[in-house]
Amino acid sequence: MVWVTWITRGVCAAVAATGFVCAAAQAGTAEPPAPVTVQDLHRVLTPALPGTYGDDIAVVILGYGLTPEGTLRAELIRRLRAGFVQAVFAPWSPIIVTGGNPQAGLTEADAMADWLVAAGIDPARILRDPHADSTVANARNTAALMAEHHLRAAVLVTSDDHVDRARAAFDDAGVLVVGELTPDLTPWPALPLRIDQFGPALPPA
Repeated sequence: MVWVTWITRGVCAAVAATGFVCAAAQAGTAEPPAPVTVQDLHRVLTPALPGTYGDDIAVVILGYGLTPEGTLRAELIRRLRAGFVQAVFAPWSPIIVTGGNPQAGLTEADAMADWLVAAGIDPARILRDPHADSTVANARNTAALMAEHHLRAAVLVTSDDHVDRARAAFDDAGVLVVGELTPDLTPWPALPLRIDQFGPALPPA
């Protein structure tokens, strides 16, 4: 629809003003793969922007089960995309990827780390917990990693329907949580956005 195209372009201009670059279709190119909805526009106009943090605060991305072939499921990619943006906004923060449950010889943590490295994250920033098999284990293992590396607090990145349970588990494990970010509350997984101005192109979803 014509009005959707013009609204999309207007939203893209607004988003670009904040530092993001919109990959909405230009004249003579293909339309975006999915129509922009009112909910998508609301996410852009009222986004939950990542915070900026120092080198003593970890960005913790929680795992999600791999396929039997050892590949990333769509929900885990959404978490990784949100985590990547948070990592760009907090370039001094270490990144903890937590998740075991190996499939085809690959753990969630290792698959997540591979994705982040492919997206341009320095491997030296990534701390791996390849043993956790539950949210409680995510929290306990992350607490141990944080203590080992003298990290005082964490920003949790997980799915919207999981964040409350994750927060409770991390609280119980003694981890100070200073922020949360979910793909559902951010615009970039929902609209055809690129973040070229903040870092390299993301791997394909």
